[in-house]
Amino acid sequence: MTSVAETNHPRTAAELLAVSPVIPVVVVDDVEQAVPLAQALLRGGVGIIEITLRTAAGLAAIERVAAEVPGMVTGAGTVTSPAQVHAVQRAGAQFLVTPGSPAGLLSAALNSGMPLLAGAATLTEMMTLAEHDLGAMKFFPAQASGGVEFLKAVSGPLPHLRFCPTGGITTANAADYLALPNVGCVGGSWLTPKDAVAAGDWGRVEQLAREAAALPR
Repeated sequence: MTSVAETNHPRTAAELLAVSPVIPVVVVDDVEQAVPLAQALLRGGVGIIEITLRTAAGLAAIERVAAEVPGMVTGAGTVTSPAQVHAVQRAGAQFLVTPGSPAGLLSAALNSGMPLLAGAATLTEMMTLAEHDLGAMKFFPAQASGGVEFLKAVSGPLPHLRFCPTGGITTANAADYLALPNVGCVGGSWLTPKDAVAAGDWGRVEQLAREAAALPR
């Protein structure tokens, strides 16, 4: 029997941008939190998650969610080395997110065959990714790199590129980014507040996901 995740498995970065207005950027401290957290997001209508490798629990959390939460498109974030690319692929990740795109990491990510949201913050980095046929990418760190006004300026010379701005995105400015024609979605950590996750307040996470899923774009 084919699961929802298999049926709707995004095959390109552009398809990743279409899953939800917001990709939750999640830091997991306790692997036991991963599955109920992902289930709460899914109940709220957010069918994609980026679990970062910023903690020791990150890799195991990816493995658990990929195996136990059908319907959730599970990705690995803060991927910074070729070794991590191979590790998260073995763990069952369905896509990769990198903060930047140095040559070795980019090569390993592309060779993995997984959809990739590679990080870029300058026009040169964006054009370099486009040379590798990556028409959709992560704009990071978004707010610190010029935010909405920068992306407006980018759309002039590079109208064919689309972005998932991440870094400094909040409920207060998400709609401003999503209103831009070259933004497909945003990445944000506000859907899974540290205190709510620590307390197991999955109802709060579900509600925040519901509000995020309803954002216009």
